[in-house]
Amino acid sequence: MATGYITTIAKKYPTYRDEPLKTVDRWLDGKRVDDGAEGLWRVHDTLYDLTDFIERHPGGSEWIRLTKGTDITESFETHHITTRAEGMLAKFKVRAATTPRSVGLTFHDDGFYRTLKKRVRDKLKDIDYTPVKQSKLIIDSLVATAFGLAFLAIRMQSYALAMASGLFVCWTMIAAHNFFHQRDNWRMLTFNLAFSSYRHWRVSHAMSHHNFPNSILDLEISYFEPFFCWLPNPATKNTIKRFASWVYGPFVYSMLLYGEFFKRVVESYSTGKNTFYLDDLVTFILPSFLYVVGATGLWEVIKMWLFIVSVASFSFGLIGLNAAHHHPKAVHDGDRIPKDIDYAVYQLAAVIDRSDTKGSLFMVLTSFGDHCLHHLFPTLDHAILPQLYPVFFETCREFETVYREMPWLQHIIGQHKQLARIDTMTYNPSEKFRA
Repeated sequence: MATGYITTIAKKYPTYRDEPLKTVDRWLDGKRVDDGAEGLWRVHDTLYDLTDFIERHPGGSEWIRLTKGTDITESFETHHITTRAEGMLAKFKVRAATTPRSVGLTFHDDGFYRTLKKRVRDKLKDIDYTPVKQSKLIIDSLVATAFGLAFLAIRMQSYALAMASGLFVCWTMIAAHNFFHQRDNWRMLTFNLAFSSYRHWRVSHAMSHHNFPNSILDLEISYFEPFFCWLPNPATKNTIKRFASWVYGPFVYSMLLYGEFFKRVVESYSTGKNTFYLDDLVTFILPSFLYVVGATGLWEVIKMWLFIVSVASFSFGLIGLNAAHHHPKAVHDGDRIPKDIDYAVYQLAAVIDRSDTKGSLFMVLTSFGDHCLHHLFPTLDHAILPQLYPVFFETCREFETVYREMPWLQHIIGQHKQLARIDTMTYNPSEKFRA
């Protein structure tokens, strides 16, 4: 049983965190400095050389190639539910690590996460996988509808239809998030429809945010600073940042996707390193389509395309930033949490699910639903997560850890309160929750 409290899961302040241009490459560079992996791959307290396994990795080579020189413990634990990967590690072992881990999350065999993972592993043997077909059908339908509405919008010069197309582009990108967590597949490419990159999100979201939500290790926290400051730190959050963000927030939402693209342009120019790939051309499929079918001038196509992207960006920000994390009762860096906290307990501390998406796969896929279980087992398709709730709730009861949820409106209100919050709280896993 852990005694005492800590105020962060990071055992050292992340290198390069406060640099003005926050990028996935710089975040990985910082981990290579901090993680004690010595140019290899670290899992728990052992170093491995996975060089010869890069091209053979079933999930895709990029997951391994990008993480060389870092501690991949959290990703390894959550991305491999069966024992096969753990059994294969021994052949790649080099030596024991010489420094302690830089993150204070634990994975004890008798702890919450490992206990739950064993139960999920057993449950997956008898699970019904047919709903996965629905996930694929839903995202395919979203893509088709987005393009269909865009076609009607450009032919009829209707910005109302363009707005609807923008919403469907947003929903497509959110649904694509379900697929870029999985092994390489073509549907993950739809995340690139509007200036975003699934490659970069596999780092900023899957490796950073998923593993270390609401902490100083979370790129989705540092990306938005100083515009949105969710951490309850009065030293870095003045009155303007606390309350003016309520006013300029919608503008930030609308510029969100453009900002992703612009940041990569700046990084490529300032570092001389190309941050773009062939699949980034997916962004230009929609405007090319509009130009071909539009029977109108190039300038009209560009205006309507940028309007669609702006609507998609605003919707993405509105849905994503109010999805599960930023509420005064969700733990943020600076709040007091039990020392040596279990990985799953920390996820439950930093996540409050949306209660109004339950039971609808469409809602779950288009609003980052079933968020807590998704954080715990990100490679599993959202369509099968509902079947895991019985063993999840059983484990919550066994470890006296409360699972929390609330409607979206309360998330939106809570997110604005969190922007203003500067007082810290103490997280008690067993404390009854009242929204």
